[in-house]
Amino acid sequence: MHHVVARLDALDPEAGAAIRVIGRFDELVAGRAGLEPILAAVAGLTGSPARLIDARLRVALRADVEGRVARARGPADPRWPAAPLEPAGAPALWLEHLGPPSLLAGMVLDRGAFAAREVLRRTRGVSRMAPATFPDDPAAVEVLLDSDASDDDRRHAAGLLDLPEDAMARAVAPADGAATIVTADNASNDGTARRWEGIGRVGFGPIVTLLDLPRSWAQARTALRFAAQGTDDDPGPSTVYADALGAVMLLAGGLDPASPPADVRALERAARSGPGVLRTLVEFTSHASLRLSAAALYLHHSTLTDRIAAIEHDLGFPVRDPQGRLRVQTALAVRRLLLHPAD
Repeated sequence: MHHVVARLDALDPEAGAAIRVIGRFDELVAGRAGLEPILAAVAGLTGSPARLIDARLRVALRADVEGRVARARGPADPRWPAAPLEPAGAPALWLEHLGPPSLLAGMVLDRGAFAAREVLRRTRGVSRMAPATFPDDPAAVEVLLDSDASDDDRRHAAGLLDLPEDAMARAVAPADGAATIVTADNASNDGTARRWEGIGRVGFGPIVTLLDLPRSWAQARTALRFAAQGTDDDPGPSTVYADALGAVMLLAGGLDPASPPADVRALERAARSGPGVLRTLVEFTSHASLRLSAAALYLHHSTLTDRIAAIEHDLGFPVRDPQGRLRVQTALAVRRLLLHPAD
């Protein structure tokens, strides 16, 4: 196929580009991609932001030219090029561009609408056809986690994933990877955490009913912000459960990255005084005793005592009393939130 495209490029560049467009969307459909990667492909291939809007199906998405997808705000401009999802249907896939589309943009609109229609047929029951069941279907997961999807759409998506309507599940948000749903019988904290060991930062939402999964997903994404990379610059647990955070979740709202709190600035100042300062504070405030903290750091407890005294001097406040430990824990949590802002 690559040889054919290369020869077409030499003979007719527009024909070669059209073949690449067809191939791109065929790959997305074959891989059962969701609406977001399809819309991102439309924007990337045309160089114009793209929107997918269907009020009946409660779909309103916008992708910028960098591939970032968010909820679409405001109506589409009727002067923009558009394509319907169904023949003779209302325009649904739009390019934010005035004037007639180029030949390539028209091809992208056509194939993008086809790909989006296939996703909606499979995940939201848009067709009378009985869809196949896909135990691992990213597009169905996308619908289950979508707060704007109807309850009927979520039930339909659950059927595609072989999930009974009375199932209980939690949403999982990996920093690098696709959203996942884990049923309650497989969702114990220890077992779930082991499954994601070694793949980076992961946030876990609470166990809820299937229709409440958008709430679990929102909390999983917040929990992800509290997850650390496990490096000297970002030490701490890489897997975080929203239901274990409790009121600490409230810290995620209203932070200004341009004006970090004084205790976070003190942490940064102390961290510059030598290697391992942040990791030392994480372990010291995570264990019930000095000896346990020292063991986690592979230090003698007297060495850790000296190190903590030096860190207290750099911080400007004590950390060995309950109030000081709480200040450090809070500052470390806020620092992670600032390192990992919301999407």
